[in-house]
Amino acid sequence: MGQDQTKQQIEKGLQLYQSNQTEKALQVWMKVLEKSSDLMGRFRVLGCLVTAHSEMGRYKEMLKFAVVQIDTARELEDADFLLESYLNLARSNEKLCEFHKTISYCKTCLGLPGTRAGAQLGGQVSLSMGNAFLGLSVFQKALESFEKALRYAHNNDDAMLECRVCCSLGSFYAQVKDYEKALFFPCKAAELVNDYGKGWSLKYRAMSQYHMAVAYRLLGHLGSAMECCEESMKIALQHGDRPLQALCLLCFADIHRSRGDLETAFPRYDSAMSIMTEIGNRLGQVQALLGVAKCWVARKALDKALDVIERAQDLAEEVGNKLSQLKLHCLSESIYRSKGLQRELRAHVVRFHECVEETELYCGLCGESIGEKNSRLQALPCSHIFHLRCLQNNGTRSCPNCRRSSMKPGFV
Repeated sequence: MGQDQTKQQIEKGLQLYQSNQTEKALQVWMKVLEKSSDLMGRFRVLGCLVTAHSEMGRYKEMLKFAVVQIDTARELEDADFLLESYLNLARSNEKLCEFHKTISYCKTCLGLPGTRAGAQLGGQVSLSMGNAFLGLSVFQKALESFEKALRYAHNNDDAMLECRVCCSLGSFYAQVKDYEKALFFPCKAAELVNDYGKGWSLKYRAMSQYHMAVAYRLLGHLGSAMECCEESMKIALQHGDRPLQALCLLCFADIHRSRGDLETAFPRYDSAMSIMTEIGNRLGQVQALLGVAKCWVARKALDKALDVIERAQDLAEEVGNKLSQLKLHCLSESIYRSKGLQRELRAHVVRFHECVEETELYCGLCGESIGEKNSRLQALPCSHIFHLRCLQNNGTRSCPNCRRSSMKPGFV
C-alpha cells in the first residue's frame, strides 16, 4: 500500500469513526497497519488506534499501540514524532493507573530537544502529568501542572485543552473539598463547549456534565446531580464510551447512597465495579469499593464493610493513591471504635495521620487538615494551598510553607 492509498484509508477510517462506526474504523486502520510500507502513514494510523482504544476503555491495547508507535517514531528519526508517541505512552499508563510511569514519560517529553513541547503538545503533557500527580495525591505538584497546562491553553487559544484542564481542576477541588471550585471549573468547561464546541466530539460535553454531577452531589444538590449525570450517561451510551459509563454508574450509586436508597445504590456500584475491572481502572475500583463499604456501614453490617475495605486498601496501595488510603483508614477507625477494638483502632489512627502528613493535606497557617470538610481554599502562586479565611486573616503575601522550607539549620 503506497503513500496516497494509505492517506485515503486513514481518512476513510476517520469518517467511519466520526460517524460512530468504531469497529469498522478499526478494521480499516488495522488493514493499513498490516499492508502499508509508508512509515509516516503507519505512525499516523497508530495514533488513531491509540485514541480509539483510549475512548473505548481498551487501555492495554492502547498501551500496545503506543509502544509500536515509539518504535516507528525512532525509525522516522523525528523528534516531534517521538514526542507525540511518548505522550501517548504517558496517557496509556495514566489510564492504567501506572502514575509513576506516566510522570516519567511526561518528563521525557518535556526533556526532548527541538520539539513542539513548548507550543502544541506542552499543555497536553502538563495535563497528563497533573492527572498522574493527582492519582498519587501529590496535590501541590498536581496543581502546578494543571496551572501550567492552563497557561499553555490560554497562550495558544486552545479551548479544547482548556476544557479538559477545567474538568481535571474540578476533580482536584472535589478531592480537597472546596466544592464551590469543584463546581466552578466543570461549569467553565461546559461554557467552553457551548461557545466553541460545535465541531468537537460530544465527549467534551459529556465530560463536563459528569464533573458537574459529582460537584452537585457533594454540595447536596442531588436533583441537579442526577440531571447532569443522566445527560453524561446518555452521550456515553451513544458513543460506546465504557470508561465514562463506569464513572456515571459510580456517580449514580453515590447519589442514591446520599439519598439513603441503598437498594438502588448497591447494583450501581456493582455495575461500575464490573466495568472498572474490565478496563483496568484500579482507582475507579477503589472508589466503587469505598462506596459499597459506606453502604454496609449504613446497614450496620460492619464485618462486610471491613472485608470490602481490605480489598479497597490493597488496590489503593497498589496504585499509590494516598487520599483513598486516608479515607479507608478513617472509615476503618470509625468501625473499630464502634466495635470497641482498641488495638485495631490505634493502628488505623496512626496510619490515618501518616497519610495526612504524606499528602500534606493541612493548612500551613492554622494547622488544621484540608479536606476534612467543605472549605473555601486558596492556592498561592507556588501552588501551596491554604484556607481562604486564614490567608485573609493573616494578610500574608509570601507563602508560609515555602518560607519555612527555605530556612536552613543555623540560619533560623
